[in-house]
Amino acid sequence: MTRLGEIPLSVLDLAPITAGTDARTALRNTRELAQHAEALGYTRFWLAEHHTMPGIASSSPAILIGHVADATEKIRVGSGGVMLPNHPPLVVAEQFGTLSALHPDRIDLGIGRAPGTDQRTAQALRRTSGPLSADDFPRQLQELRGYFAGTEQLDAVPAAGYGPPVWLLGSSTYSAQVAGLLGLPFAFAHHFSSEQTLPALTAYRERFQPSEVLERPYALVCAAVIAADTDEQALRIAQPSALAFLRLRSGRPGRLPTVEEAAEYPYTDLERLFVEDRLGSQIIGGPETVRAGVRELLDRTDADELMVTTMVPEQSDRLRSYELLAHMAGERSQLSTNGSSERVKSGVEV
Repeated sequence: MTRLGEIPLSVLDLAPITAGTDARTALRNTRELAQHAEALGYTRFWLAEHHTMPGIASSSPAILIGHVADATEKIRVGSGGVMLPNHPPLVVAEQFGTLSALHPDRIDLGIGRAPGTDQRTAQALRRTSGPLSADDFPRQLQELRGYFAGTEQLDAVPAAGYGPPVWLLGSSTYSAQVAGLLGLPFAFAHHFSSEQTLPALTAYRERFQPSEVLERPYALVCAAVIAADTDEQALRIAQPSALAFLRLRSGRPGRLPTVEEAAEYPYTDLERLFVEDRLGSQIIGGPETVRAGVRELLDRTDADELMVTTMVPEQSDRLRSYELLAHMAGERSQLSTNGSSERVKSGVEV
């Protein structure tokens, strides 16, 4: 049994909107995927925060988390993440305190320090014309945790006494260092910034200080994984997400293209290189190829948990990909369901 069978396996979902469909379909697919992941034994199901993106329906994580938690029974549901500069800490505390009160011991609060959007959108969210800055992040984080601890001057009801586990998310070494110094679990966006994975994890582990939350570091790595029955099929259904990312980087965001649209797109030589580089940072293939890719990633990172995001246009292909990965993990579904410790289930010491 490889390490894939020995660590928790989780899901990050963006509620992708495919060309020819709509947000309602995307959100319905997210609910179905969460139920599928729970049945397969995945540990947690996180929702991302994205704004003004035509191809992503997960703009309001707190609402979507509540919807998914209502539609499932055991799987942990959380944010991957809430971009703290976009929101008053009091509002986040109230939202996630409510979620935790409604769904005890099932909610995770993943926090990011970057706005994650353009300046105009961020200003609309924050209702201020002031410059965007992540420099206030430590203060905002302290305030947010204070509401859950009941140490702030204002009472965030029902946050105090209903605080979910707080994770720090990152794609660089900054949040890794903060998470280490505070003794919090850390989730790294390998799918977004693969070249920074090892430096960030090293920084987190080197700076880790034991806390009331964790006695030792707990590192989650989120990777883009697309599994299919054959290497050829996997590569074919992976093309649309690469084209969508190319359009995003070119200032032309849109809905997730279909497989046919991606196959017929007239790539320039430079665009083709961009797509190949994008796909090269992902784990794509049939069962043996994906198993080898995941094993290599876990060996390099020594991650405590693997989270997977799978962006493909057809819901059936997405469900199949997560099913294949769960089957590769073998006995891990039994491990996460039975749970040898609370640390495995929640990522935190209790």
